[in-house]
Amino acid sequence: MVNIKPMTVRLNSQDNVVTALTELSPGAEVESGVISLDPIPSGHKVATRYIASQEPILKYGQLIGFASRPIRAGEHVHIHNVELRDITQDYAFGMDAKPTDYLPKERRAHFHGIVRPDGRIATRNYIGVLSTVSCSTSVARFIADAFTKEALKDHPNVDGVVALGQSAGCGMGSEWEGFAILQRTMAGYARHPNFAGIVLVGLGCEVNNLDCFMENMKLNAGPHLRTLNIQDAGGTEETVRLGVEAVRSLLSHANRIERQRIPASHLLVGLECGGSDAFSGISANPALGAAADLIVRHGGTAILSETPEIYGAEHLLTRRAATEGVGQKLIERIRWWEAYTARHGAEINNNPTPGNKAGGLTTILEKSLGAAAKGGTTNLTEVYGYAEAVSSKGLVFMDTPGYDVVSMTGMIAGGANISCFTSGRGTVCGFRPVPTIKLASNTLMYRRMERDMDVNCGIILDGHATISKLGEAIFQLILETASGKKTKNEDYGFGESEFVPWYIGAVM
Repeated sequence: MVNIKPMTVRLNSQDNVVTALTELSPGAEVESGVISLDPIPSGHKVATRYIASQEPILKYGQLIGFASRPIRAGEHVHIHNVELRDITQDYAFGMDAKPTDYLPKERRAHFHGIVRPDGRIATRNYIGVLSTVSCSTSVARFIADAFTKEALKDHPNVDGVVALGQSAGCGMGSEWEGFAILQRTMAGYARHPNFAGIVLVGLGCEVNNLDCFMENMKLNAGPHLRTLNIQDAGGTEETVRLGVEAVRSLLSHANRIERQRIPASHLLVGLECGGSDAFSGISANPALGAAADLIVRHGGTAILSETPEIYGAEHLLTRRAATEGVGQKLIERIRWWEAYTARHGAEINNNPTPGNKAGGLTTILEKSLGAAAKGGTTNLTEVYGYAEAVSSKGLVFMDTPGYDVVSMTGMIAGGANISCFTSGRGTVCGFRPVPTIKLASNTLMYRRMERDMDVNCGIILDGHATISKLGEAIFQLILETASGKKTKNEDYGFGESEFVPWYIGAVM
């Protein structure tokens, strides 16, 4: 018997559109009694009945927009005939919250991680060279560049020496919100357990100078945190010499680590999606959501983020809020973003990107409903500001922009020690010092970019796996990666340029 792959997928019985699993030609059968009237690209939507002008468009059983004109059954449904307008959501705080089905401790998973002297848990073992200002970024890189693979051959337990530069640190007010976020982000990296040691490199005259940074963030120089000012050291050459000496002094200690068996409850997993397509919300994001549920059931933490990309789906999270206060925190961040974008003459729903639209995503509501699926089904236990240290267990939310590298930088600063990144179009990046598992939403992209993608979630669409089974496989890969297995972006050496703190405010 030959199994014929369906040409479309219906996500909810209430929907008035279905998604094409392959390119449809005019005359192709969409559903029983419905014939395609237009060429329908793979991943795009097609109407399954007549939709009147201003009638809601439903996908996932949820509103994703309104018909801007009458749409016939079988017609392509996309930006040319769909519009957004103001809607009111029912937040129903905590209505769907339920006790978490935690596994007994004796049945919980483990990974082989690194225990720092103060008890923090690491999944990687780097030395970091962190600049306080853009003016010291090149010098930080010169220091790190001295430590090639050949130079580190006698330190096999050290994953590398990483230079993390930035484009800010001066030309900003020290009382501004953006300045506080920058210092909080840098401090999160300076304290990150995946760094065995840090060398901070400043210029000397910047707003974010070393003394100010160390005092505000309550950091103290010591054996594992060294500081250098280029102006005090006497310039580039002497600073590089001193920086190389400092890194060398950190290497012998860093190399003395030994991985130990550690409960999965110590995992803080950042959840990210980028370069999304319409399949992201059908395959990769729900599969990652199933893995996130397992992380929570094993006592760990999953971090959902990207506030502009849960806009329109926030009511699904508030209904799962552990308390009304947690739900209200999320709505406060939504309102902040509405005001923030309005100040700059923009709207949150200016999203999706051109690539998202080419992949079949029509509105921010549709994108958000798919993106929120990364968070799984457990209760929302806390909401954090950008780069704030995450201390709660379970599913938490961090307020970040939707821009992938900025979002990931915030979650890592908050303590994420591993991350999972779904993509439908194909995004190549990494985020040292944290390993990042890439999950492709469709088989075509996975085959085209197999050297960049770690998991093909397109097998769900192909009928070869269920969301729950693939979620289990992703969870196991998270454990293996936390134990030292390299991801494909790590093999390439990605991760230095993707340190991008969220910058808020004028450049002076």
